Amino acid sequence: MGEFSYKAADRQGAMVHGNITAASKELAVRNLRQQGLTPVTVNEGAQKLKADPSSVRLSREQVLNVTSELSVLLRAGLPIDRALKVLIDMSQEEEPKAVLEALLKTVKGGKGLSVGLEQYERDFGGFYVNMVRSGEASGNLSHVLQHLTEYLENAKEVRSSVVSALIYPGILMGVAVLSIAFMLGFVVPQFESLFADMGDALPAMTAAVIAAGDFIKGWWWLLLILIAAIVWYVRHWVNTEDGEYRWHGILLKMPILGGVLFKYEMANFSRTVGTLLGSGVSLLQALTIGINTVGNRHVKESLVDLPPAVKQGHRISATMESNGSFTPKVVQIIRVGEESGSLDEMMLELARVYDGDVQVGVKRALTFIEPVLILFMGGAIALIIIAILMGIISVNNLV
Repeated sequence: MGEFSYKAADRQGAMVHGNITAASKELAVRNLRQQGLTPVTVNEGAQKLKADPSSVRLSREQVLNVTSELSVLLRAGLPIDRALKVLIDMSQEEEPKAVLEALLKTVKGGKGLSVGLEQYERDFGGFYVNMVRSGEASGNLSHVLQHLTEYLENAKEVRSSVVSALIYPGILMGVAVLSIAFMLGFVVPQFESLFADMGDALPAMTAAVIAAGDFIKGWWWLLLILIAAIVWYVRHWVNTEDGEYRWHGILLKMPILGGVLFKYEMANFSRTVGTLLGSGVSLLQALTIGINTVGNRHVKESLVDLPPAVKQGHRISATMESNGSFTPKVVQIIRVGEESGSLDEMMLELARVYDGDVQVGVKRALTFIEPVLILFMGGAIALIIIAILMGIISVNNLV
């Protein structure tokens, strides 16, 4: 018995790959036909099979690229199966290609694209799947995919602006820590022999700096282990239910950054609800999906009362106002949308307003953090230098 790798077409015309055991190539072909497959190629030797497509993970960038390209092809007039086939041929990355092949197989099997996307909901999200489902129901899938592309691009732009703004303070903090560690671990010990015979005559500040330098020089490895242990403990604690809840509360209470985080979460919620409503999704479903896009548990808790209130016939704005967790701006914008019958547009407007506030808030926070870091680094280094100079002056006075 030998191993043969094959490529064959199933009854729906989708291409499948695999390995089969048979006494000869002819028997392998016959066995494949008995399984309802039409062999295309049968070769000796087994090949490593690809992983289950449902186990493939896509990055945000890959999801955006697939959405954008599929939207362009559908707006050009291509049917969905032909558009997916074109994307498969164009794809140069294994992960998107595997996902597109699975989606094509689903579509050729007579099911909707949204059905195929359900097994990748962890990457695309419930919001994405429901948007596609609404586009299929309305017969305007290309328009919905265009909206999704704009949504993903906007989210990417906001995320990139925040990350870019945090790069410089991160570098500054790293330089500060390394500079202080270098001064204490390598520069300060060079003066230790000078102060060795001074005993109690050595100024307290100088003695403290010398002791810190000795500790870093001799126990730097223990310090690294301690820092790593603290980081591990904090990460483990944050991953617990109670730790995550407390950590999210701490973040919201932080000066400046707490308000920025709240606006960031509300912008995500508003953008999701507005986009879903504009695509024909019901208000209850849009609210439920929008709440699930909120990452902070405290903000999510303040929103969970909205679907039950809407079911009872209450307005969203009235429920938010009675909750007390939302600013008058949020309540008024949503109230205008409810009264004018353009809630979807006003939700998107609220998202745009808060996106701008988030970027302004991040810049404002950085204007405060950057000088604080510079002062911290300069002050620590100045303190070390002053301590050394005080020790040198004491030596000269003794002489």
